[in-house]
Amino acid sequence: MEEEKVILVNENDEQIGLMPKMEAHQKALLHRAFSVFIFNDKNELMLQQRALNKYHSPGLWTNTCCSHQRDGETNIEAGKRRLEEEMGFVVDLQESISFIYKAPFDNGLTEHEYDHVLLGKYNDAPTINPDEVVNWKWMPLEEVKADILSQPELYTEWFKVIFDRFYGYINISK
Repeated sequence: MEEEKVILVNENDEQIGLMPKMEAHQKALLHRAFSVFIFNDKNELMLQQRALNKYHSPGLWTNTCCSHQRDGETNIEAGKRRLEEEMGFVVDLQESISFIYKAPFDNGLTEHEYDHVLLGKYNDAPTINPDEVVNWKWMPLEEVKADILSQPELYTEWFKVIFDRFYGYINISK
């Protein structure tokens, strides 16, 4: 099976090429990504705990799902595809903010992403894919923020970046 490719972009999110995902992470090249945030009617965020076999950030808590767009795929199409693959459901998503971040990992890989944050609503339990997700929970944003401050080692780097920079926006835009 051919390794999935990521979309290399410039700082204006303009596509400049394709590259195998692992190579892009080894070379720390800027590529397009997305992060989905699903809220319920109680204003709680659905968090997932990444599977223990993930090549980076295994077992850490993060937003509902995240991944990389495929060539020719819109942010919304990619978000819906991955939400179904990881969490077993699909909902309408809306684009919100985007940002660039860079986070090195202990295994020598680096996330350098132009990340698009997608928001959606859902009130039921997911049907998690155990190859991707080991656990999930609903949490109020205020509790997530407090927990990140007290136990940052339990959360993915990109999730901490989103909360640090964009908590106010995410909190009011649901």
